[in-house]
Amino acid sequence: MAQSQNSSVDLVLKATSFQGLTTYGDVMVGNAAFEFYNEKNPEDYIQIPWDQVDYVAAEVLPGKKIARFAIFTKENGHFSFSTRDNKATLRAMRAYIPEDRLQRSPSFADVMKAGAKSLLHLGRK
Repeated sequence: MAQSQNSSVDLVLKATSFQGLTTYGDVMVGNAAFEFYNEKNPEDYIQIPWDQVDYVAAEVLPGKKIARFAIFTKENGHFSFSTRDNKATLRAMRAYIPEDRLQRSPSFADVMKAGAKSLLHLGRK
């Protein structure tokens, strides 16, 4: 069984990890790290200390519903999660991550608009 890095816990929720195959488990937001534990295999876990978090990007749908969020680390890439209450999870993370590091990820329309804009400016010099 993995040893938790947190000495105090702010939030525990059921969650889904989107690393490779979809994995179900629990997310723990505490004073030292963001932790995900697989419910079927306790040895399958993800621990991200707060000092390793570069930024967090959330996918916001119309109506301000947050579908999922991704934690981008300084060294180990990014990890995507969805919890039962993503908004509460991000609020709990806000105590440990500066406000400017919590970002809204671009929507599909924003990505398409940027791509079309770059294609139009490709031939101009």
